[in-house]
Amino acid sequence: MPFDQQITFLYTSDLDRGARFYGETLGLELVLVQEAGCRIYRTGPSSFVGLCKPRDGRTPETGGVILCLVTDDVDAWARKLEAAGVTLEKPPQRHSDFAIYHCFFRDPDGYLLEIQRFEDDAWPKG
Repeated sequence: MPFDQQITFLYTSDLDRGARFYGETLGLELVLVQEAGCRIYRTGPSSFVGLCKPRDGRTPETGGVILCLVTDDVDAWARKLEAAGVTLEKPPQRHSDFAIYHCFFRDPDGYLLEIQRFEDDAWPKG
């Protein structure tokens, strides 16, 4: 493997609000708090998402980014998100072009998140 781990960093306009969403609503494990203004959450055994306060005049730029979280139980996640008050932009459905089953929603800063299951046997499991 070329890399040991992967982190996707997202700027947030409100670190505490973002932390509640990723930590409580999504139930991700907080693995590192950086005093300079970042919190890093585990999304899988060696993958992470980091929320950071903007620096150097930057602002959250939500276009062109989709954070995709892969699981076998898309429907259960959709129910959990809706129960937590999260609006699904696209309810669970199959996308035959990509052989996936997925749904879309947004985090508090407007980043698009997708929960999906690959239905293609070629996808590496685990």
